[in-house]
Amino acid sequence: MGAVYDGYISKHINRKISEPIARLLAKTKVTPNQTTWAAFGIALLSFVSFILGHNIIAGILVQLSSIVDGIDGSLARLKGMSSEFGGFLDSVLDRYADILIVLGLILWSSSHETYSGIWLAGLLAITGTICISYTRARISPNHRHLFDKGFKSLASRDIRLFLIMLGAVIGQAYFCLIVIAVLTNVVVFYRLIYMYRYLGQKDNQSEPISQSSEDP
Repeated sequence: MGAVYDGYISKHINRKISEPIARLLAKTKVTPNQTTWAAFGIALLSFVSFILGHNIIAGILVQLSSIVDGIDGSLARLKGMSSEFGGFLDSVLDRYADILIVLGLILWSSSHETYSGIWLAGLLAITGTICISYTRARISPNHRHLFDKGFKSLASRDIRLFLIMLGAVIGQAYFCLIVIAVLTNVVVFYRLIYMYRYLGQKDNQSEPISQSSEDP
């Protein structure tokens, strides 16, 4: 369940918390799918907190949702309950959670900050967020590891949510939206260019050698 790849924040922060929790839950009747719904529920609470104007609480809930989102995969492995549907459910709910969280940040920013272009920055942030996930989902599983390192991995979900947490807690939603909008969309186009060159080379190498037109 969930993505196998761990971004920098997941590896060095989130997993320090989610792994011990998963080991504890492995001794209970809690299922991986239930923790997937729990992560989504926390993201929904974050959205509500943004709407109510509680940006610090909302930011903390964003990071908590990110941490809990890492439990389902670990729990599935510990309990031997990995399933194709579980991974599908996790991916779908993550996308809804991402949109709700960014939308909440936009709504809070528009009501508490006076910067112009908030909705444009928010729209670009949501677009980039969706496209980052889409490029990873659409690329062949054989090539997906190419997005796990270097600049191609800088807009991973754990990093995006961590940035939103920081922006919400310090009350700088607008600048956070700009950073996410720029980062995600730049990485998407970089992935497109990189894969165009990479797959182009692979295609050229796999082209069959043409037979000679001369008679034997």
